[in-house]
Amino acid sequence: MGKRNTILTLGILAIIFIIAAQVIILRGLWKQENEMLTLRYRSLAQEANASLRGSVIEVHDTVRYILSQYSRKLVKELPEIKDETSLNEKKKEILDYFTTALEKEQDFTAFLSKYFEDQGFEKNFNYRISITNIEIITSDTTSFIAYRSDSYLGLGSGGPGNIAPEAEESKTSISVLRQRLGDNYFYLNFEYYIDFSDKQKLILRDTAASLIISLLSILVILTIFMITYRNLMEEKRLSNLKTDFINNMTHELKTPLATITVAGKTLEMPQIRSDDSKILSTAKLIGKQSVHLNQLINMILEISMWERTEFQLDKKTVNVEELMNDIVSSFRQGYGHSAVLNQKYNFKGINADIDLVYFTTMVNNLLSNAVKYCEKEPEINIEGFVEDKNICISIADNGIGINKTDQKHVFDKFYRASGGNIHKYKGLGLGLYYVKKIATAHGGDVTLNSKPGKGSIFTVTIPY
Repeated sequence: MGKRNTILTLGILAIIFIIAAQVIILRGLWKQENEMLTLRYRSLAQEANASLRGSVIEVHDTVRYILSQYSRKLVKELPEIKDETSLNEKKKEILDYFTTALEKEQDFTAFLSKYFEDQGFEKNFNYRISITNIEIITSDTTSFIAYRSDSYLGLGSGGPGNIAPEAEESKTSISVLRQRLGDNYFYLNFEYYIDFSDKQKLILRDTAASLIISLLSILVILTIFMITYRNLMEEKRLSNLKTDFINNMTHELKTPLATITVAGKTLEMPQIRSDDSKILSTAKLIGKQSVHLNQLINMILEISMWERTEFQLDKKTVNVEELMNDIVSSFRQGYGHSAVLNQKYNFKGINADIDLVYFTTMVNNLLSNAVKYCEKEPEINIEGFVEDKNICISIADNGIGINKTDQKHVFDKFYRASGGNIHKYKGLGLGLYYVKKIATAHGGDVTLNSKPGKGSIFTVTIPY
């Protein structure tokens, strides 16, 4: 148990470490792809803007003209405003007007979308314009600061070549253009952002191959771990079965051998040799134990033979109900009155091709278990019926029952239920293995329904 828990713990820790490493790698890859996407579109936007210089196209001519006309009026209006409240309201009005004009009248968005498409990149995006500075030129030497954001502070008077500090970008927006517009009446600094609402999808598309490889590697590691752990547990289970079988076999063999040894020494006693009746009874005891010992050895030899060769049946056509009556009658005589046997058959007079020896062994094993694994007076209900061209034999007992864990393995070779004293109930763990082998050899199957303390119901199904 300790070794198994250690292996399991180490395996889980290794998997957690590998998954954590993969997550870290993927996060780094995602961050890198995000930065690359930002740089890619920023570079493309700068190329697009550079292509406008020296050309006859000017995407801001319209908005420059509108703002110039508006600023010419402001030059006359601003000196007339004296109180601070009115001045602040005017500043807000100027900011709103400049922002609306930029968003409605600029043609850079359409030009940029066309440029992206021509270069083979995503052309659909949202945009956002952020104004950093507005100055109204009121005279040749003075200017009125209508608006100045925090990101513009520290620039000084500025000029056409100055660039404002990079404004904070959102998780999906990319700053691609910082522009300064102006004429005789105003100076305007603003930043142009493009915003891909499906930016995450773009990154996912670029990282899909790496993501799939990482997920597959994690899946492969988990699969290998589960297979290895399952094989380890199966190997441990088989090893335990082997150990239990050796212990049980030793225990079973010791009983007849010890009896034969004691009987042999008894025959050496002078008082026994002079009494013919005691010699005869002792000889019968030796013979009985010798037969039992021979049965144990033959059982092991048969198992070995079944593993090496195909299971061979010598089938004969028999009346199923008559055969079941004979088997139960013989069993009742063997066990005397130690068990209550209730029979109920509805085979409809059907005959079936059955190997008499093996079929009898199968039913006897189920009946023997019903008696053996019962801690009170055994009561066995034996039912037979026909269903879907199959003969069905149900054997229900009032024994100790079988728990869910053991039910999965009761038909395995050498398996015995793990609860309680293993030597309390004699056996080698072969009875139900025989039952399963014989049922499947006839083309049928055997099922189990059981609860601890409530008894068990074994149902054998064989086609006819």
